[in-house]
Amino acid sequence: MQQWPLLRVLRGGPETRSLSLTARHLHHLPWGLAKMKALECLNLRDNRLCRLRPDMEALSRLKVLNLGNNIFEDVPEQLTCLKSLQKLYLFGNKITRMSPLVCGGLQNLVLLNLNNNQLSYLPPEIHRLENLECLSLNSNQLQSIPRELCCLRKLCELHLTHNSLIALPEEIGHLTKLKILILSRNQIEELPEGLCRMVSLRVLDLAGNKIQIFPTAMQDLDLVELYCEGNPLLQKRPVCAIQEEDVLTLKEITARFLLAQLKSRNLSLHKAIKQNTEAKEILSQQRECAQCGYGFLNMWLECVQFVDVKQRMKTSRNLHLLPVRILLCSYRCFNQHDDSLFGIAVP
Repeated sequence: MQQWPLLRVLRGGPETRSLSLTARHLHHLPWGLAKMKALECLNLRDNRLCRLRPDMEALSRLKVLNLGNNIFEDVPEQLTCLKSLQKLYLFGNKITRMSPLVCGGLQNLVLLNLNNNQLSYLPPEIHRLENLECLSLNSNQLQSIPRELCCLRKLCELHLTHNSLIALPEEIGHLTKLKILILSRNQIEELPEGLCRMVSLRVLDLAGNKIQIFPTAMQDLDLVELYCEGNPLLQKRPVCAIQEEDVLTLKEITARFLLAQLKSRNLSLHKAIKQNTEAKEILSQQRECAQCGYGFLNMWLECVQFVDVKQRMKTSRNLHLLPVRILLCSYRCFNQHDDSLFGIAVP
């Protein structure tokens, strides 16, 4: 599109607060744009833009910028000059890279939409977007998310559907204000226990992954909606099995003895362990038996409890019983449980 027809669009003058230049076949920004210093909302979606003008820094009051459906290949570093920017839309571009510099300059950003791009990596510096409340990264090529993302303490919504995620960081439990977590259509096989510490979580979408069983404390979440169709969830189909004797390693026997003594408040042992860094590190990896409450280290029975969640929340249509992981320290504890626990049969 030639430059002169845009003069009519820009005629509003320097006091214009909102401007839309959508679907105008723009390959570069009009020269008069930087003079509109009162601009707060700028919509440039559905064009052919691949870069921003250096004088964009003049738009110091800009709060909303829509660059969706253009041909950017990275997140423009010129955005770092837009200190007032609160909402940034970059969906439907060809972005493969997000510079760490961008994260440092957009500290007032509350919404970032990078859907439908080609991102395979997020910089650890993303934690510098400290006011971010909504992050949408649907339909990219992400195989992991950095643990630093879990430092975004104000984050309320996280959308990651249609990526290639295989796992989540344990630190995801730090996102205590997160209400909506969308992880559908990935390759996730196991959920971290940290997920169960997300006290504000209300909507969890895990459809189309490779999950068989849910974390032990899954029942502690106060979910309103849970979607997990398209996962190979464990089914409640009891079969008979032969129990083997518990054979523990010397390390496991020693660890269990020490953990039992610590549980009984052996003060001299507490003091000795505190002074032994190696022993302290090993024992910090303990887990707790769901039956007897005593700790164990590396050897346990993995069981499953099927929980009826239909009455508590909106769920996938075909989900009747949610398989939840339960860990026991021995066959003795397994034989003492009620009929709601089952061992896991390996085909």
